[in-house]
Amino acid sequence: MEDVEDMEARLLLQPWSSVCLAESTLLAKAYFGDAGYALLLWDLSHMWYERTDAQIIQQRSKDLNKRLRGHASSFLNRLRSLVCPLLEGQPTSSTSFSCQLSPSTLTLHVKSELSGLPFYWDFYCSVAPVEMISHHLVRPLMAMSLALQSQVRELASLLLQKDAEIEDYRESGAALSRERLRTEPFKEDSFLQTFEDKTLPQACCLGDGQTFASSLKQLYMAVTQQQARVAGKRPREESRDSGSPEYAHLQDLPVGPEAEEGAAESQSVAAQRTQDKVVSSTQAPKAQLPMTKAKRKKAKGLFS
Repeated sequence: MEDVEDMEARLLLQPWSSVCLAESTLLAKAYFGDAGYALLLWDLSHMWYERTDAQIIQQRSKDLNKRLRGHASSFLNRLRSLVCPLLEGQPTSSTSFSCQLSPSTLTLHVKSELSGLPFYWDFYCSVAPVEMISHHLVRPLMAMSLALQSQVRELASLLLQKDAEIEDYRESGAALSRERLRTEPFKEDSFLQTFEDKTLPQACCLGDGQTFASSLKQLYMAVTQQQARVAGKRPREESRDSGSPEYAHLQDLPVGPEAEEGAAESQSVAAQRTQDKVVSSTQAPKAQLPMTKAKRKKAKGLFS
């Protein structure tokens, strides 16, 4: 069963999605596990968060749905089938979402059907701690900015190489067959100045965040996965000296079949080494017996 740390780690790997409600537009991400869920909402001013387990789901389902009875996993699967299409921009027509905001709580109301009966659910989200805002927004956005900056530098270098290649063709007597394809040599300083004057003002119009959620989704996922891998390696290295379990849950994230095979092979090798040590330790006294019976002449030759 998933613990709290594992659920939060998996929530970090989920991309942000733009959710359009009647009242407002929110950025949201969610993770539904085997025995609970974690939901994160951002209205560009505050971040709201809720994490529940099977016990809370069971009790809330009784309070909101008097006519429905079932296991917590059944209600959890139903919530997954309602929220995931919403995050993908394809909400079902038979389901409605609305939010109610107070100074300390954001409640997301869900109204749908289950087994032919009305189904209601409320996500009670409280203000997220600063550390969570850092993990899900600040640090990924900083890494994304550095990655995009590196990409711009590589593209600028590639353009300069292309200009040098085109100039070499011209000096060799090559000519364009279509004049409209002619381009001016790339000048990085002029390009950056034009970007700041024309493109940057449009890019700074954040709006409701929908463009960020759709255009940079893949980059956000790649950055958070890389950060999770780095964070998973660090505690493993520190645990060799201090044995600290901090962030150990990141080591359990799914890493693909190749990594699983490598892990199984490493465990097999470790087990074999352990077995060899045990065997060698049991055979060590036997190996010392010939040493006591060795002739003095041979011992002298060995240690001289």
